[in-house]
Amino acid sequence: MSQLIDKLNQVARVVPQSLGFGAKRPVPTKSKPLLIARLARSDAARLADYAAIADAVLFTGPGPGAKGTEKPVRPFPGVPWGTWLEDIRGEETIPMAEVGCDFVVFPAEMALATTVPDKTGKILRVAPSINEGLLRAINELPVDAVLLADAEEEKHRLTWHHLMLFQRLADLLNKPVLVSLPANVTESELQSLWKTGVDGIVVTVATGQPTKSLKELRRTIDKLTFPPRSRKKLEALLPRVGVETNAVTGVEEEEEEEEEE
Repeated sequence: MSQLIDKLNQVARVVPQSLGFGAKRPVPTKSKPLLIARLARSDAARLADYAAIADAVLFTGPGPGAKGTEKPVRPFPGVPWGTWLEDIRGEETIPMAEVGCDFVVFPAEMALATTVPDKTGKILRVAPSINEGLLRAINELPVDAVLLADAEEEKHRLTWHHLMLFQRLADLLNKPVLVSLPANVTESELQSLWKTGVDGIVVTVATGQPTKSLKELRRTIDKLTFPPRSRKKLEALLPRVGVETNAVTGVEEEEEEEEEE
């Protein structure tokens, strides 16, 4: 099983409070959004530097085996890393998975014939324009998490429109939610993201860029206290037939009402 997906599932899990006079559940460890650093493959040699800061590392660019590419990434103990897939077509096996890749991020356009090992985490990348019906359909697909990514949004400050998109995603999905963000995200913005249901953030680091901004973001996340999750996952509304006695006629009548299941 993917290490990153395990972490995301722990963050996304909502633990209900116990009721009544019975023994109370132990208070779970306070969760925080995961920080994932997105690097160019040319920075693969710096994996150890970023592994000390981020919860996971995501590489972009061609994998080993393609012309002119670097050597495979050398895994760093305890730190999951993955690859950002683009233009994967036809019957191909993801070469990254054979050398320690923990997860892959791929677009909906990737061919079904592309082979991704079962133990590798599968994160589906979607655009902000995706409609509600397709979002709901993702719940039934064999993917482990969803990433909302837009290259333009990573260059600007967050807006209320972004929050609406993130809230919509979290409300309609029963899988962990990731979003791409600029490194200059603030404390109040992080709190707002958490409340909408975002489980992890992906921050793009330019090639050769110092780790200073990522370290500052790491410190900000670590010092903040994020409230317990109260997000409700998508639930189906099913009709329930109940029996009610008419106060006037004394005749039992069937009544249809909606029940959450």
